[in-house]
Amino acid sequence: MPALPSPRFLARVAVTLGLAWLAAQLCLALHTPLPWMIGPLLATALCSMAGAPTASWNPLRNLGQWTMGTALGLYFTPHVARMVGGLWWAIGLGVVWALLLGWLFGAWLYRSTAARMPQIPAQQLRATTYFAGAIGAASEMTLLAEREQARTDLVAASHSLRVLIVTLSIPFALQWSGVQALPDLMPPAIRTVDYGGLALLALLTLCGVGLMLRTGRPNPWFLGALAVSVGLTVADVQLSALPQWGVNGAQLVIGVSLGVRFTRAFLHAAPAWLLTVALGTLGLMAVCAGFAWLLHAATGLPWVTLLLGTSPGGITEMAITAKVLQLGVPVVTAFQVCRLVAVLLLVAPLYRGLERRLNRPALQP
Repeated sequence: MPALPSPRFLARVAVTLGLAWLAAQLCLALHTPLPWMIGPLLATALCSMAGAPTASWNPLRNLGQWTMGTALGLYFTPHVARMVGGLWWAIGLGVVWALLLGWLFGAWLYRSTAARMPQIPAQQLRATTYFAGAIGAASEMTLLAEREQARTDLVAASHSLRVLIVTLSIPFALQWSGVQALPDLMPPAIRTVDYGGLALLALLTLCGVGLMLRTGRPNPWFLGALAVSVGLTVADVQLSALPQWGVNGAQLVIGVSLGVRFTRAFLHAAPAWLLTVALGTLGLMAVCAGFAWLLHAATGLPWVTLLLGTSPGGITEMAITAKVLQLGVPVVTAFQVCRLVAVLLLVAPLYRGLERRLNRPALQP
């Protein structure tokens, strides 16, 4: 059984949550997009980089991911599930696109940084840039990079910065461009809260989380809850909606968990590397917007929905954006989940295959 955190640590967590709540209230007053996530994220990140003793407690982050996974699954009505299933070919193209784009981004990172980082052996730098460029979850990509003897600090910094840029820029860009919500496109199956049904829903989704934890699946708190919630909704079992205060709290703790990554040490770690990643992320967003437009032309689905589904952001953050802005949650979630699973399964074997081909001795004439 893990040891309980110290009172001092819990006090830091409490102060950080209080700061996050105040930031959310300010964003609500300013009418910013995603106030319950962006406010806490920005406030925590700025205070962390200034050296303030901010803290995020993993059980709270897990609770937030469990809540959001459950809430998002409620959008997968039988009708929506059939529609999303009919998009298998577009989702497959999205997976191939993500793998190709991650490889190209990693190759560009290598070419851009090799001359500036002669202290890193070429093979280690190739592994570092490959996993830093992969469009996948930060923690899982860092773990895979560690197995290949890559610089995990640079890999983690790359993914953290990319998610920050995408999470902040896309919602603001959509709000400033005047994009309208799509409330009738894919509403949740149930909108009323029944606390008896909510308790049963919580119990069942926790069973899904437990199964994911026992089998060592990635992102178990989000994907385990999502899988059970989707299964119940597809079967037309309507237990309860989630209370809005629970969804708001989940966004807050997720924003805090992202913000605390940006410490003073983060700022001082290879600033040239961070600048290269930031510029590359802007390029990724531009080409993903173009790819989303092509999918829009082929499927007839709203471009903004496909933009969120194919963007190089994190699955939780993009799904929250789709939910709050009402931009087609099931499509965004399906694209992001399938991409995450495919990247986790394929990115490491593809790297080893590329390394074997690169290190293969040349044929003698």
